[in-house]
Amino acid sequence: MTIHANGKPTPGPSQTTTAHRTAQLTAENAQLQHAVHSHAVVDQAIGVLLTVGELTPDEGVLREVSQRTNIKLRHVSDVIVDWARTGRLPSDVRTELDKQLAAYARPDREIE
Repeated sequence: MTIHANGKPTPGPSQTTTAHRTAQLTAENAQLQHAVHSHAVVDQAIGVLLTVGELTPDEGVLREVSQRTNIKLRHVSDVIVDWARTGRLPSDVRTELDKQLAAYARPDREIE
């Protein structure tokens, strides 16, 4: 550590490196927390669609709705989870969701 003429210490190389690394880890932690939350919302939306459409998890309805409406998967997931709570669904998402559910409909089941 070096002391400047003003009497204040200047951080040495290891202190600067430690501060930089701490900032990197803090940012990485925030990104991981966001990813975990996003993944949970997507999983919830998949659960809603499995129940409503009597689908299997590997039928990519959520992904198709996202791609065909040009809305990010996370946002479509938020909208679908909100739909399960409120009954409100934007018309563009509703239209594409109806199309996708019809495309995956099996003849041996009834869609409500």
